[in-house]
Amino acid sequence: MTTKMKVAQISKAGGDWELIERDIPEPQAGQVRVKVEACGICHSDALVKEGLWPGLQYPRVPGHEVAGRIDAAGDKVTAWKQDQRVGVGWHGGHCFVCEQCRRGDFAMCVNRKVTGIDFDGGYAEYMIAPVTALAAIPNELPAEEAGPFMCAGVTVYNALRNSGARAGDVVAVHGIGGLGHLGVQYARQMGFVTVAINRGNDKEPLARQLGAHHYIDSIAEDAVAELQKLGGAHVILATAPNAAAISALVDGLSPSGKLLVPAAPAEPLTISMFSMISGRRTVAGWYSGTARDSQDTLEFSALNGVHPMIEKYSLDRVAEGYEQMHSGKVRFRVVLTLGG
Repeated sequence: MTTKMKVAQISKAGGDWELIERDIPEPQAGQVRVKVEACGICHSDALVKEGLWPGLQYPRVPGHEVAGRIDAAGDKVTAWKQDQRVGVGWHGGHCFVCEQCRRGDFAMCVNRKVTGIDFDGGYAEYMIAPVTALAAIPNELPAEEAGPFMCAGVTVYNALRNSGARAGDVVAVHGIGGLGHLGVQYARQMGFVTVAINRGNDKEPLARQLGAHHYIDSIAEDAVAELQKLGGAHVILATAPNAAAISALVDGLSPSGKLLVPAAPAEPLTISMFSMISGRRTVAGWYSGTARDSQDTLEFSALNGVHPMIEKYSLDRVAEGYEQMHSGKVRFRVVLTLGG
């Protein structure tokens, strides 16, 4: 077996992509080595590229939408087997000892790690991951589809399934992009009356193909009025990080409706408290989820035919793929493919 691997790393904040060779690492106790087959490029990888994460240490290999196979296991690893298909997502493990972990709320562990930030991620032929970060990939899902489910997928799926909405409720997805095109599919498959909201009508055919019952062009129509014609949305999933557009949607909620924001805009929201109080409405953020949540996302997606729309790039084209994602030109996820 070769002792070297190719990786794409960033050596300093704002630095260029560097394609280099490193020694293939060995897993320690409680860790596995994953032979990476695919890794999605996510907008939050900019935290590494631009040095926006406090205390980030360089050089760093980004990537938290990882799909591959277990290549080797360290001591005390019993539940995972050689050659097993696994995904590694944003949630890079937890401690089991803090108060949040004792309550079973592993997603809010104060000592949790972030894949591709606290340790090297999937822009590499091999990576090391703690077993608490692993999700089993169903055989039906190809690696290039499984990767995006490990962040984009679990974020919107987990938000919707924990939103309190029930089958038959009106659920709107704002923004039909990297998150939103998955959100529409999940909302439809969960039995919600699914509304897609986007600027312009160019994405209407796609939104309906993905499962939207209704489409609102927020340029040509008053989105709030259109939602209220449907009785108001029990949940609005805001996936387009535009603070003004998100803030304007609050009045489109039904009484006791919830505005869920998994995609953080740089600017603060400006929301009328009168609208919140008079309608008992709430606004909430959403963290992606744990490895178990990611595995649930993978299984639900395989069972219900949810698919990410992807563009594939080889590892040596990482700069091109990153720029395609960062510029918003991709439809809708960029995936690095590293072979099977």
